[in-house]
Amino acid sequence: MSTHPYDRLTPDLVIDAVESVGYLSDVRLLALNSYENRVYQVGIEADVPLIAKFYRPERWSDEQIIEEHAFALELQEAEISVVAPLVDEGGTSLHRYADFRFALFPRRGGYPPELDNLDNLLVLGRTVGRIHAVGRSKPFVHRQDISVQRMLSDCREFLLEHFIPRELQPAYSSLTLDLEQIVREIYGAVTQEDQIRVHGDCHVGNILWRDETAHFVDLDDSCTAPAIQDLWMFLNGDRQERQLQLAELVEGYSEFCDFDPRQLRWIEALRTLRLVHYAAWLGRRWEDPAFPHSFTWFNTERYWADHILELREQMSALQEEPLQLL
Repeated sequence: MSTHPYDRLTPDLVIDAVESVGYLSDVRLLALNSYENRVYQVGIEADVPLIAKFYRPERWSDEQIIEEHAFALELQEAEISVVAPLVDEGGTSLHRYADFRFALFPRRGGYPPELDNLDNLLVLGRTVGRIHAVGRSKPFVHRQDISVQRMLSDCREFLLEHFIPRELQPAYSSLTLDLEQIVREIYGAVTQEDQIRVHGDCHVGNILWRDETAHFVDLDDSCTAPAIQDLWMFLNGDRQERQLQLAELVEGYSEFCDFDPRQLRWIEALRTLRLVHYAAWLGRRWEDPAFPHSFTWFNTERYWADHILELREQMSALQEEPLQLL
């Protein structure tokens, strides 16, 4: 019998939680596509629906969540298109109900930006530049940072102990150990001055495109990292395509923030960290019933064989010349 904490998050509890902070629901409820947290569109009597986000228990401290909210509100105050949490009359954005922590957000419409449109990339670069201009103004105190130890070393050990099939363990162990050494050497060039407050998870799923504007949502992974962390995930395709995309991003970015070209050397290191961390994230969440249901391909022999192949390709990418500004 499942005893996952989210099992207690029933529709009635969601509605009661929203009403506990002063809203009257019309009892219309729609579960949205979210796995790390649970997110719902909640109908409000005689008003537009709200988005209720219930934070995964024990993932973040209250201080980390409040710092995320403060960053989003700071960006909103600077008239940057982010979806920030609603704040009640007492100045509170993080609420509690029945041992769950939750926040409410306005509903925003939109669709993912088309990354093959260079004009869209220019707008994305400008918006990220504006975000980073605010992000540079002061540091996070409680949010985590991009770390080789946390995202590669610890994840590698976790996967070897709990998930990598026995017959693949020698190959995975040797390969990830070599990757760790190279990534540490490359990422070791990051200095304290390079580290700023960033969105942390800039991919098309976290951007709502509407009226030629990029509306950034979900700062749940906001962290301390180099600026390139919020740019590299927009790059795709072959090297020539990525060069053109990079040129548009940096042109827009540079209207609001200086970009240091030496950060381009860190792109493939950051990609390697994300690949290993993502596999470990799925593994650490596997007891959550939503994960086996939604990620049916995970933890199969085919998945791990493909994962190792992808990491071997990353080994080659790490040894190539980095992209350059045109």
